[in-house]
Order: sequence, then structure tokens, then C-alpha cells
Amino acid sequence: MTFSAEDVKMVASNISSYLIVIGIVLVMMIAVMIGAKKAGKPKRGFIRVQSAIAFLLAVVICVNMICLGKYKNTLNAALANNAEISEEAIAASKAVVQKVGEEGVVLAKNAHGVLPITDAKKLNVFGWASTNPLYGGSGSGASDSTNNISLLKGLENAGFSLNSELSDFYTEYGTVRPEAGFSVQDYTLPEPIADAYSSEMLSHAREFSDYAVIVISRVSGECFDLPTDMYEVIHNASFNPESKSIGSNGMYTNNGDYDDFEKGQSYLTLSKTERNMVELVCSNFENVVVVYNGAATMEMGWTEEYGQIKGVLLCPGTGSTGFNGLGEVVAGMVNPSGKTVDTWVYDLRETPYFNNIGDFRYTNLGAYTAEIKAADSGSLEPGTFVNYNEGIYVGYKFYETAASEGLIDYKKTVQYPFGYGLSYTTFEQKMGELNEDGDGNISFEVTVTNTGDRSGKDVVEVYYNPPYNNGGIEKASASLIEFAKTDLLKPGESQTIPVSFHKDDMAAFDAYGAKCYVLEAGDYGISIRSDSNTVLEEKILKVAADIVYDEANSRSSDERAAVSVFDYVEGHDSFDITYLSRKNGFANYEEAVKGPSKEQYTMSKELLATYQSNASYDYAGKQDGAPQMPVTGAKNGKKLKDLRGLSYDDGHWEALLDQLTVEEMVGLIQNGGWQTIAVASVGKVATSDCDGPAGLNNFMTQNYGTSFNVEVLLAQTWNKDLAYEVGEVMGQEFEDIRNYGWYAPAMDTHRSAFAGRNFEYFSEDGVLAGHLAAAEINGAATKGVYAYLKHYALNDQEINARNMLATWSTEQAVREIYLKPFEVAVKNFEGTAIGIMNSFNYIGTTWTGADYNLCTTVLRDEWGFRGMVITDYFGGYGYQNAEMGIYAGTDLMLNMVSPFAKINNTSATAVTAMRNAAKNILYTVVNSGAYSEEALTAASAMPGWQKTIYSVDAAVIIVLVVIEILAIRRYRKSEGFVVEETK
Repeated sequence: MTFSAEDVKMVASNISSYLIVIGIVLVMMIAVMIGAKKAGKPKRGFIRVQSAIAFLLAVVICVNMICLGKYKNTLNAALANNAEISEEAIAASKAVVQKVGEEGVVLAKNAHGVLPITDAKKLNVFGWASTNPLYGGSGSGASDSTNNISLLKGLENAGFSLNSELSDFYTEYGTVRPEAGFSVQDYTLPEPIADAYSSEMLSHAREFSDYAVIVISRVSGECFDLPTDMYEVIHNASFNPESKSIGSNGMYTNNGDYDDFEKGQSYLTLSKTERNMVELVCSNFENVVVVYNGAATMEMGWTEEYGQIKGVLLCPGTGSTGFNGLGEVVAGMVNPSGKTVDTWVYDLRETPYFNNIGDFRYTNLGAYTAEIKAADSGSLEPGTFVNYNEGIYVGYKFYETAASEGLIDYKKTVQYPFGYGLSYTTFEQKMGELNEDGDGNISFEVTVTNTGDRSGKDVVEVYYNPPYNNGGIEKASASLIEFAKTDLLKPGESQTIPVSFHKDDMAAFDAYGAKCYVLEAGDYGISIRSDSNTVLEEKILKVAADIVYDEANSRSSDERAAVSVFDYVEGHDSFDITYLSRKNGFANYEEAVKGPSKEQYTMSKELLATYQSNASYDYAGKQDGAPQMPVTGAKNGKKLKDLRGLSYDDGHWEALLDQLTVEEMVGLIQNGGWQTIAVASVGKVATSDCDGPAGLNNFMTQNYGTSFNVEVLLAQTWNKDLAYEVGEVMGQEFEDIRNYGWYAPAMDTHRSAFAGRNFEYFSEDGVLAGHLAAAEINGAATKGVYAYLKHYALNDQEINARNMLATWSTEQAVREIYLKPFEVAVKNFEGTAIGIMNSFNYIGTTWTGADYNLCTTVLRDEWGFRGMVITDYFGGYGYQNAEMGIYAGTDLMLNMVSPFAKINNTSATAVTAMRNAAKNILYTVVNSGAYSEEALTAASAMPGWQKTIYSVDAAVIIVLVVIEILAIRRYRKSEGFVVEETK
């Protein structure tokens, strides 16, 4: 989220009437002053003083009307009374961030036991990224990196002495990482060329230590994706509507007199300069360890090309103290227990999604584009699309299934499987007998024993392999269903882990037959694995007959049966997208993965008729069949604080809602930018909301908390208890400054390695992401913090996300892949109320914030969600529309200056929708920390900025009064002198 240039225009437009008044009064003042020349000397001065006073009064009145009227809520959010985060809270946060580093670093390779390094306390650390590591990403997931423990400091804190000649060399080369953010995407990798390393420097390095550590990093962030063809970036290739490349409009500066990348080489491959450096290091050292400091799954096959590279550590953004954990792992003070959360492949160009990510634009929307821009001056260029062609076969679900069907050679395709990670010790896992109770609950125990000679932790990964009927419901041959992490086990020590789940969790969504979830008859392999590909033990659960979870028999976790509601997202009625199918051993693979056909670049008339925007939205049509106008402005004497703890369906809510005026509801819904505003009729206090996934990041009030690890590193811990701790300590920082709304955690799916925001999303797997997010928000809720899980949904590509990006997918994939993390988190939330933030993109031809099935049918009716739904940054953009939103179930507009958050408040239909939205907002806020006694007391104080306004007003009035008195006295005295002289 960020302010757009259009917002500045919007602010100017909104205050234009006041500026016009000031301008008119200024002109009048100048005219009066000029006209006063005709008056005598005493009168001339007096008239000019009066005109100046009148002008100053007009300015003061207009400024007050702007600040205390139209932009009061905006200033309340930006200039809220500040509080300090306690030193105790910061210390607790940093301790937990370090624990995440200790448990999240993945040991991916350890040939000849090169790690831990215990026989030497000196290290050579190569790579420019060693002195400029990544602590996080950019955008809403960014955090303050001031005073963070650096990578080198983390190694030093673990007891290593480092070759300062190398670090000084990199520091002299450059200390500023190229900017990659909202408006600038500089993909330059500032690595010194091989010739810059003198023979003397290398000689000193060999004398200093036998060990070399190479650090490679890759940046990512909001508003940009990672380039799939760096050659195009280097040569600034012009836009090609059928280009498969992301990021072709970025920039790159070569390090030498050669191209760092060849044509077709992606950002997630090794550059020529980096490879030259790697070869230089490997030619000088026999013991080399590579640290990859990035969240995107880079191609790491090069680490197998050099025998000297014996160790590989995967270490995404570490936050404030996470590099201490890396140092402890290298030194053997901590036994690594991290596991991968994505599948790492040798060649990203061979992934099933590769040809279906990027900048695809409809070619026949010129007239429609003109309509949108005419209706909305803030409109962006509409008409982009993306096909989720791989269906449910995302990440390991594709690779494991493709291998079982003989489509791929797994070992030649996959380097690090999902759920993979090595340890300095060994473990044995034994699986107990499966038990099923009468309600369909499956349970068993897993006994984990440390069979090595070092203390360590292990992860229990539970998968199921369902029966697949050729040509029937699509199913992956391996799907994670549950997981747990052990305690720290000493050598020889065992721990028994209970595992349980409901058998309906293995049901597949039948989008073409039953139109609901179905658990088909057959044998279900329930296995424990050390990664998605390595089965440790498996037992069979037999299902005797098909179980159909329709309206008469919903799944145990659903409040209402999940039935087909997203058939329009597939797009098959107007053009043919070939979705990947397991039928006949993935017989349609080549057709499905080749990218959009020429026909798909043309949007059909049928689809265009449903393509919602500010130009096409039918306001009048929404008024048909309107209910009776709700009661507003009643005097029932209810206060919001009195409803704290009452259920969502309690009858007292109706009496309270009757007190709201239409104007109050409009204001509450419209002004949701980093806040919820005060509502006088029900005594609602104003509250503050802020980013983000990596910690408290309130750029409005300039409050910044501890820098937390990126979510990929947290996910790599596979530790629910630790995720809960993260929520607790982060929540304490929010509570300390009385900021109870948290725009996080972010939890979309890693569909592609090139998505810019993968660093702030957990994983390619929804079960892993959902349970970790649930633990985190449950921890935060203990401090009164309500989280907004984001971005709901199918927001798995940054490029064109704001350009009316039409996302096409099968309903089965929508439910089983892209909604799954949200579903798991919502259903496992143990607090009172939470939030959801929807996304910029479209599903099909409908903006997510205006999709009723997404925001109401699934979220509230099926999953039982109780809370509020907020938009992503509300900038209009030609399609974000508050009235569309409230009808669909979006309650709050993340808006501060946009005039597009307008609602027809004369319609009974609209007022009813606003009443529902207001209830969702009020229910969430009253059940948060904002309504603790301490917070209410603090909220009752007048904001400091208002005190300043009133103080300045008083001072100005006093000065003007004094000037007026002096002017009158001077004028009277001057007039009296003239009269007396005449006589």
C-alpha cells in the first residue's frame, strides 16, 4: 500500500473550495489596499489593516474547517497521540526474532560434515551481500533496519573472527543497496568483478582461514515482480504484449564490460559476475559454505557444480536479530531444524506456471478504457489478465504427482523438496496405528527419537495420498494435512507427538460433478515424511463409499456447506483455457503450460458485459427490491463499550445500530485509512491500524517497532508455538502504543518464484501457511490486537495487480489452493474477532472487494467469519468502489483522501448494507484492546494536534485583537490630531 500521485490531486480537489475562498479574499484584500490610496493617510492605513485582518481571519477559518472538518479523521490518524514501546517489549521481541532465526535457517547441504565449523574460529566471508544483507523486503512488509544485527555481526557474536580486509573491500565498493520499491525497480546486483580481487588479498585470505563463506542475496518487494529475463532488463526491451517476461521495464547496471545475464536468464539465476566470484573462491578454498539470503526460490544447481561447495544454508530476511541464529547454526551452538516451505527446482523455466506469469493485456479494450478514464480521473490502465493454468498442481503437489505419473524425472527436476532440511543429528520417526472415531476424526501418534549425538529438534510432516480415478476429480498424490515440531531432544531422547485431523479434510472439491466437496471411496495413504518426497512410514485408511458434503451433509468445520459458487472464475464460457489435468498421466501438459493463446488476448462481449468498473457499475440496478429503510438516529442510550464481550447475534446490537446516523455510517466506512474513526452517537473511540507482516510499521505516526523476520523464515521453522510467540511479542509492541489493528499476516500462495511479495507470504502450501498464521494471530489477540489477514485472494502476482487484473482459475484450485490458508486461519482462530484485507486484483471479471461470494458466501456463511473486511489501499483506480464493496461484504475502505469512496446514502438498500458494514467494524473494535479501560482513558484525551490548532487559533485571535485595538487607537488619535489642527 502507498499513496499515489493521484491522491495529491484528490486532496487539492477536495479542499479546492476553501482555496478558492482564500484566493477571493486575497484578491479583495489587494483591491481594497490599492483602492485605499484615494483615502487620506490615517484612513488609508486603517483600511489596509482591516483588510489584512479580514484576510488572516478568512485563512484561519478555512484552515480550521479543513483540519477540524474535512480532514479531521486523516489528521487524527497521522498525528495520533504517540506512546513509546517499552524496553521490555523490545527485548522480548528481539529474543523471539533470534529464535526464529535459529529454527528457520535451513541446512540444505552438508557434504563431509563441513558444518558446523568448530575446528576454526576464523572465516573469510565473500560476496557484496555479506556487508549489505537483506533483513526484509520493501513496501508494507518493510521494517526499520536501524541497529539490526548484521550478518557479519551475527557470525562474530557466535565467536568467529572475520577477515576485515574483505569486508572493508565490499564496503568501499558500495554501501547502498539499489532501490527496489514502489516506483523504482533497480535489479542491479552490485558485485565486484573478479579482477578487483588482488592476488595479495586472496593470499591474505588463505592465510587467515581455510574456510570461505559466500553470501548471495535477491531482493523482493511490493509493487514489482522479479524479472524472468534479465537480458531484456539490461537492454531495456520495449514492451511486447505477448512477452513472457516480468520486470522488463526495470533497470540494471552491469558490473563489468560484459552482460551479467544471457538472454532468457532470470533474476533468480547466478549472474556472470557472481559466478566469476564463486569460481574465484572455489579455486582458492576447499571448504566453502554458501548462504543464500533471499525469500524467492533461486536456482541453486550451481552449488553442485563445485566440489569445494560443501555446505548450503537458506536464510531469508532475518529481521533485527535473526542473523545471530545464523551465526549460532554455523558455529554449532544451535542445531538447524528449519525445513523448506517451497519446492526448489533446478530450472525455473520448466515450471508449469512459467509461461503464465507476466504482463498479459487484452487487445480490444480501447473504447472501454476510454469510458473508465472518463468516469474516473484516477483510473489506471485496465485490461490485464493471468491464467492459473496449473489448477491444483501448485508446488510440490505438481512435482510429487508428476513423478508418480512418470511425467518428470524427480531427481533431475527437484533439488530441494518441500519440507526438506538437514540436521547435525539424526532422528527416527515411528507411526502408531490409525484410529477413527464415530465422528470421522482420525488420530494416531508419532514417536520421534534422536538417534544421533547432538541435541536437536525435528519436524513431523503428515501427508495423505488419496485414490485417483483417471479423468475424475483432480487430486495430488501428496498433500500436507498436519505437522508439528518436537521439543529439543537430547541424544537418545524420544517424544510422542499426537496427530489428529478429520477425514473430511481429505475431501476434494468436485467442480464439475457434485459441485461440492467429495471424499471418494478407496484407500487413502496416510504417511509421515521427512519431506514431501521421502516417505518414512505409511498406513492405509479405507473409505468404503463416497461421502458427498452437500447442503444436507456439510464438512465438520463448515457452518454451511461449501457448494460451487465460483464457476465464473474459470472463464470457460467465453474462451478456452486448458487447465492442467492428471488424466492419462498429464497428457495435456504441453497444451496447458504453453501460455495464453492468441484468442485469449481478446475479451469476449459476454465477459466485457460483466467486467465491473466505475464506468460500468449499475447503481440504479442495486436499488431494486430495496428493504425498508433502517432506523437511524434513535436515542436509545446505548454505548458501544457496553456490548464488549456480547455475541455477534446478541439482540442489543440492533438497538445500538439504530442510534447511528446515515452520515456517521458513511464516515465510518469511508475513512478506514490506517484507522477507524470515532462515532459520537454510540461513543465509539477512534483507533489506529498499521502495517505490517514484519512488525509495527506506522508511517502515519512514525511509530516503528522491532524488525521481525520475513514470513518465509518464520514458516521455515514449521513451529506453531513459535509463531504464537511471535504474535504475542509483536502484539505487545502494538499494545504499548495503543495501535490495535494490524495489517497482517500476509498469506497468499507462492504460486510462482517470481512474485515480488513472496517474502511476506508463508509458503506454497495452504495448510502450513494457515496454521502458522492462525498461531500468530491467536498470539496477537492475547494483547487485544485484531489482525487483517491479507490479501484475500488470488493475489499471487504484483505486476498489474492494480490494473483490473482478471485472474482465471478453476474453482477447485480457488478453494483448495488459494483460499486454503485463509480458511485454515479463520477456522482455527480462537479470539473474538479478526479482519480480512481483500486484494487489488479481480477474480474473473469482478474486483475481489466487490465479489459477494468471496466476501460473504464463503468467508462469512461457510467459514463462520466474524469481523470486518477492509480493502487494500483505496485509490479508486477506476474500479474500487465503496458502494460495490458494501453490497458484497467489504466493510471498510482503506482510504484517506480518495473521492471514490462514495455511497448513495439515500437508498434503503445502501443504508442497510452500511448498517451491516458498521456492525462488523464496531464488533471488531469493541472486542479489541481499544476497549480496555486503560485504552479508553487514553482515547478520551484530546489529540495533541487539535490542542495545537486551538492554541494557535487563540494566539492568532489575541494578536489580531491587539492589532485591531492598536489600529483603532492609532486611527482615532490621528483623526483627533487632524481635527484639532484644523480648528
